[in-house]
Amino acid sequence: MKVLITPRGFANYGLDEVEKMRKAGLDVHYNNTGLAYTHEEFKELAKDADAIIVGVDKMDAEMMAGCPNLKAVCKFGVGTDNIDLDYAKEHDIYVGRCVGGNSRSVAEHVMALMFAESKNLYYSIDEVKDHKWAKPTGLEIYGKKLGIIGFGMIGKYLADYAHGVGMEVYAYDAFPISEEAAKEHHAKIATLDEIYTECDYISLHVPLLDSTKDMVSTEQFKQMKKNACVINAARGGIVNEEALYEALSTKEIRSACFDVYSSEPPKEGDKLLALDNFYLTPHTAARTKESETRTCEMSTNIIMEQLLGK
Repeated sequence: MKVLITPRGFANYGLDEVEKMRKAGLDVHYNNTGLAYTHEEFKELAKDADAIIVGVDKMDAEMMAGCPNLKAVCKFGVGTDNIDLDYAKEHDIYVGRCVGGNSRSVAEHVMALMFAESKNLYYSIDEVKDHKWAKPTGLEIYGKKLGIIGFGMIGKYLADYAHGVGMEVYAYDAFPISEEAAKEHHAKIATLDEIYTECDYISLHVPLLDSTKDMVSTEQFKQMKKNACVINAARGGIVNEEALYEALSTKEIRSACFDVYSSEPPKEGDKLLALDNFYLTPHTAARTKESETRTCEMSTNIIMEQLLGK
């Protein structure tokens, strides 16, 4: 049985897992090119696969229909918006996720974004390299209110870190948050309106679904403090980018720090990128050596369980 692995992280951090699968009798093809596969390359390599460990590659119905042997898919991460789950369910294709594999890494990245934005690190480092010495005045995050929308594992780790540096944490989730969980992670259970109106930093940790697409848009920006910073390390499309541009360009909010975008990479001449109060990292929040190693192991175990029962 053939296993196709598209994430490039396996070539650096998952070769032991590749060997484990091969010793178990699986034919493993992993991406060692250093480049993401094109969609056509992906379809060609996948057409005879029994299982796929997939990153952000698009697995729509048309693509999966070209894989008649496909029995299992494992997302190298947690977000499955690139996989047609309805098609998979209809054709009895198992879809697994590596829940928790990168949670700490993403939470740390959000903290790093907050510190970098509040201390003007982007500007200051670039200006000093350009032989300038402007010394802009920053902000302390101690005592500030952080609103976490989506209180899963990432949200909980983030709450712990934020509490550790003296922030006041507000938490919201579409599913009820227990009083025990809120107390354990030093968070106040809040409504969305409370987070939008009261918090200095608002961090999004929800999947991209029909119900969450554009969930932060013009109405929500108008509710926020003038000094608010919006952080999105979840998925592009959760924040309406046209509305975000208006809010940032008119100083309706102070800033936005993203690790995800609706078009990755952004299109040439993207107007949000031209703003000095918009920060974008290249979808790297989950990419640490530790998380890549954990996710390689987790995805391997999921695929071996589905194909071999072990």
